[in-house]
Amino acid sequence: MPTPNYEALDEALEVLAGADIGLKNGNSNHAPMVAEALCAMGRPQAVMPWIARYQERLLPHQPAGDPIRAQIWRSALGQRDRFADWAEFFVEELRQAPWPEVLDRWTGRLAPGFSAAATHGVIRVGHAVRSLAIAETPWRRRELADALASWAATYRELPSSDRLPERPMPPREAIAKVPLVASHQRRALGNITASLAMLDDFPEFAPVIGSIDVSGDIETLLAQLTEIFARIYLANAHDVLTTIVFIHGVTSLTALGSIIPHISETTAGAVLRYAWQSACALYACFGTSAMAENVEPCAQNAEALIDRALANGDEHVIKFTEACLRRGALAPLPAYRAAVDHVLGAMRRR
Repeated sequence: MPTPNYEALDEALEVLAGADIGLKNGNSNHAPMVAEALCAMGRPQAVMPWIARYQERLLPHQPAGDPIRAQIWRSALGQRDRFADWAEFFVEELRQAPWPEVLDRWTGRLAPGFSAAATHGVIRVGHAVRSLAIAETPWRRRELADALASWAATYRELPSSDRLPERPMPPREAIAKVPLVASHQRRALGNITASLAMLDDFPEFAPVIGSIDVSGDIETLLAQLTEIFARIYLANAHDVLTTIVFIHGVTSLTALGSIIPHISETTAGAVLRYAWQSACALYACFGTSAMAENVEPCAQNAEALIDRALANGDEHVIKFTEACLRRGALAPLPAYRAAVDHVLGAMRRR
């Protein structure tokens, strides 16, 4: 991977301050995440031109009005129209305590809603945390507040069961037993988040959360899960919709990799269970094939793949490229660069 360079990030976050978590077309605002990903890939010169092209899609968020009260914060979870209220709440939280302390407390509280906005909440938190770990600045603290607010405002729990499997399984065994919603039962509901609602009427899914053992080394388990869902991506990304769907199974786990070093082992184990559950939910609702076993290696190096991602320009492509190359730098497995090569062909420049 190229050397990260964050010289453009604070300027970008200042420009993006005040933007809503949604775009004019109803999709999620990816701009702060893309800006951080470009810096992580050592391409700070691309940040402001990319934002200039993206800005016309942004909406301003509503002004804060009804403060979130610390004693009854649960009642405000999942209220998207209170994003600004949540943002101000987290600004105050971060004023009163060091950011790792706030991160640990709220990652634990928000973990059951990991699937919020198709996992965009936790992905944004992961990008914010990584930038703060490099240098603590006012704009990066503010972005962490906004990122946590996006997770809280879009919070959504998936069906879970207290009836655990007889024994937790290794991830490769567990993924083979994830039940898939039958094709005739699937409902196209317009976006990923809405489509996950079909799991409310699919009781077979609820025990999935307990099917893996999270008591071992968290980093090792995270690495296993990330590679599995890169292979799930390769086997199931057949068109633009499924490509975008299965991108999030990888990027959400990769984002968690930025968070785990700054939270307690207990919190890390809890949130990893929900990360697994959320990635499996995408697979249950949109998957058709088992994970790819035989992966054709991609011959291009990281620099060439980054150049192609920048030329493509799509927010999902840029973030996925960075996530896969980051994981590939930690463990040079063929699925990661193969997944980048695939997404560059599947998501044509728009």
